[in-house]
Amino acid sequence: MKAKVAPASDATRAPGPERAGDGRTPRKLGSDPPFPSLPPRVETVNEHVLTLSCPDRPGIVAAVSGLLAERGCNIVESQQFGDGGSGTFFMRVQFGVPDDADADELRGAVAALVPELGLEWRLHTLAERPRVLIMVSKGGHCLNDLLYRTRSGLLDIDIVAVASNHPDLRPLTQSYGIDYHHLPAGPGGKAAQEAEILTLVEHYGADLVVLARYMQILSDDFCAKLPGAIINIHHSFLPSFKGARPYHQAHARGVKLIGATAHYVTADLDEGPIIEQEVARVDHTHSPEALVAVGRDVECLALARAVRWHCEHRVLLNGDRTVVFR
Repeated sequence: MKAKVAPASDATRAPGPERAGDGRTPRKLGSDPPFPSLPPRVETVNEHVLTLSCPDRPGIVAAVSGLLAERGCNIVESQQFGDGGSGTFFMRVQFGVPDDADADELRGAVAALVPELGLEWRLHTLAERPRVLIMVSKGGHCLNDLLYRTRSGLLDIDIVAVASNHPDLRPLTQSYGIDYHHLPAGPGGKAAQEAEILTLVEHYGADLVVLARYMQILSDDFCAKLPGAIINIHHSFLPSFKGARPYHQAHARGVKLIGATAHYVTADLDEGPIIEQEVARVDHTHSPEALVAVGRDVECLALARAVRWHCEHRVLLNGDRTVVFR
């Protein structure tokens, strides 16, 4: 017969969920006071981003920061890069603006620097979430990733609609309460289909089109209408293995690294300025199908980063390349 063990007293009971954990008089959890209140989050709702490029010369940073300081703006992040090859200076500055500031006056002040510095510039309001139209075919992994990240608050964007040349991903899209448009290449062919896509862009006021494994080649005319506003994920580490079945090409060459490339879409197929790339190590044991499976993960990562950086106005075009202020 087992001896009964008396329950431990509060003084001898080991620390656990019922202890206050502060080394003082122990209390039952139910009698604990509420957790101390945290200070309120300090958020600058009237926050802007200024991006610019110009010929490199002394005094650019001073001119921009001085202009903002004169108007009571508080710089919270500033990054700059001088490209020695092209002699071009790039800058991204994020700043809070006083509530009583005149946005038009601020824009006018920046514009006044153009003759002296030769600026190309844009001023963005962070309170305005970019509106994104996603295009897909049958592969849903990148779409699913973007939908989840947006709903979870990891991407500060509004996905306004999804368009596809197949109906397969309608249930996934509509489970998030987002419009789905099935746009097959009908009797009118590619030109009519692309006209419908452009109608969607205008209807939803989309700022960015994301090709999340959209397996159709866009026409030169379509690309020209949305310069710097279409991001594609290519399931290969460009510039290698372009075109169809890149993972099978990689397998045939016995590669040890596979990757994915997120880039802006231009009329030159798979040649647009690269925003982000991600890689994964593989070896001789990986079949082409295993490479495809690994590739799905790196595609999602590269595309999500590219979309986030673009929508945070961190990507500046530098000819056929990009400057990315991460």
